[in-house]
Amino acid sequence: MTEISIYEVGPRDGLQNENIPLDTNEKISFINLLSETGLKFIESGAFVSPKWVPAMADSNIVLTKIKRKEDIMYPVLTPNIKGLDDALKYNADTACVFTTPSESFSKKNTNCSVNEALARAREVTKEALLKGMKVRGYISTVMFCPYENEIEPLKVAKLAEELVKMGCYEISLGDTIGSGTPLKTKQMIKACKEAVGIEKLAIHFHDTYGQALANILASLELDIKVIDTSVGGLGGCPYAPGAKGNVATEDVLFMLNGMGVSTGVDLDKICDASKFVFSKLGRTPSSRVYSAIEAKNNRN
Repeated sequence: MTEISIYEVGPRDGLQNENIPLDTNEKISFINLLSETGLKFIESGAFVSPKWVPAMADSNIVLTKIKRKEDIMYPVLTPNIKGLDDALKYNADTACVFTTPSESFSKKNTNCSVNEALARAREVTKEALLKGMKVRGYISTVMFCPYENEIEPLKVAKLAEELVKMGCYEISLGDTIGSGTPLKTKQMIKACKEAVGIEKLAIHFHDTYGQALANILASLELDIKVIDTSVGGLGGCPYAPGAKGNVATEDVLFMLNGMGVSTGVDLDKICDASKFVFSKLGRTPSSRVYSAIEAKNNRN
């Protein structure tokens, strides 16, 4: 049976886009629920400026108080050395760095050029590896950019190569505005595969245009083995108002289960975590699978 790893990003990439930050204790409870689902990767916070990302201002408390399990990694976003120092202070196991092939997106998102973003990532990665941490790399806007439109696959592949050279164990390829389609997805992944090998790649799709599952299936056909997801479809994209955000963990699990693919993740427990966090946010999960299961349970 094929095995796929689910990398849960809800507590970080999902919650950071919320207008009203989740209460710290609720966030801790949420991550603890996720730790009981069979997930091996739960991205749990970001050590960034609270001025720019207020929802992540309590990442230090969260990392201190969650009930960690030895077989689970709890990565955090560390955009600079200060962020890394804070992550080390609170015993983070994995640092996440990021870049983009789009000069315009880089300037808008992090107020620096692509080369400057790479230099930051290189500095953080070097220090993190020296301190015994693992480092994961993110590439944003891998197919389309809200400012520069279509992105050339070769640009993404070159960035992936740079991130692997500096020491990232894995590169997450992010369709930030969710407008990628299966053919474009395959072209981009093939270019990255030639540059760094498929075993170094993960995928991170937003579902703005309803293409995420189709893009994931296209990626699986090229032997991708790691998929970033977010319970209930938590999150959004500031560059695509009203967007559904990250692909829902429930929807991905349902598809993989139907394909006979093993993830080790319990769908029912994921639904419980979705129900918990969305009840605290005052709305319903955008996952279609969650909605279908809830409707079925209410009928019985």
